[in-house]
Amino acid sequence: MVRVGISLLTLVPGLVGGSETYARELARALARVGELEYTAFVPIVAPGAGDGLPTTVVTEYRARTTMTGRIAAMSLAAALPSPIRRRFDRAGVDALHFPLSVMIPRTERPPAVTTVHDLQHELYPRFFSRAELAYRRAAYGWTVKRSRLLIAISEHARQTLLERYRLSPTRVRTVHLGIDHTRFTLGEVEREPFLLYPANRWPHKNHERLFAGFALVRRERPELRLVLTGQGHERARLSEGVESRGHVSADELVALYRSAACLVFPSLYEGFGLPPLEAMACGCPVVCSNATSLPEVCGDAAEYFDPLSAEDMAAAILRGLDGRLVERGLARATGFTWDACARAHDAVYRELVSA
Repeated sequence: MVRVGISLLTLVPGLVGGSETYARELARALARVGELEYTAFVPIVAPGAGDGLPTTVVTEYRARTTMTGRIAAMSLAAALPSPIRRRFDRAGVDALHFPLSVMIPRTERPPAVTTVHDLQHELYPRFFSRAELAYRRAAYGWTVKRSRLLIAISEHARQTLLERYRLSPTRVRTVHLGIDHTRFTLGEVEREPFLLYPANRWPHKNHERLFAGFALVRRERPELRLVLTGQGHERARLSEGVESRGHVSADELVALYRSAACLVFPSLYEGFGLPPLEAMACGCPVVCSNATSLPEVCGDAAEYFDPLSAEDMAAAILRGLDGRLVERGLARATGFTWDACARAHDAVYRELVSA
């Protein structure tokens, strides 16, 4: 039986967004439908991250709960990898999977596969500080070099990997993410006159242009509000009709999906983009950017706009409010499951060992 180690050492609860959702849901799905033997290696700050898999807490990894602490822990593990490597060796695994974009610690034995979630720093370097940019380029560089195989979460991400790192196509596999269809379901409440955007206030999330587009929408639909969730809005000056709910629980987010008039997703860059699919599964129409992976994920079930044009965004929002996208969205969302994602990972693990 193939024994696979899944390294979740760099996971900090609540800090890494969609990649944390992926890591945890993958672990749960492997526990349900996986056909191999697995060991989850987890940090002291997330001892339950294995979610049903046999788990080893790696005390040698100096995990911290802040972004600064996370980078410091990753840097230390990269500089002094031997203690963690010995922990992996004692587990006797045949292959290692690093699901969180960076191989920490660096290793070439046993053979490893890394899931690279995005290459935003390559397309939008201006969104990063000089130190962040230097670290990401170094870390992604050694990760790509030492991983025998790579997993991209969209075909767009795969093509970016191939182009930027001049890789052989035989080294990169595309595996789409899934959504939890027991959580994201239709509700029985009436739709309310508000648009929803669940996103932290990061530069690539394009909030300022959304506010400009929303102001144009309000000229025709003054009753509409814009509801934001996520961190970073506390100190921002919000436009008229815009409100921030801050961090919301998973149940609160589902309630918003079920009651919003539509989801607006103006992101400039996504490695995949889970919120549009989650909204679709809840019967919420989706209006989104035509950038990067989003058309690949949303297919014909969304209304698209140029994320650099407030006018185009406003026009798409007004079109998306007519309700015709609901059935398309429900059908589209059914094609993305975590069980299918886990089975595709099993195939990659087998390939990794056989190679």
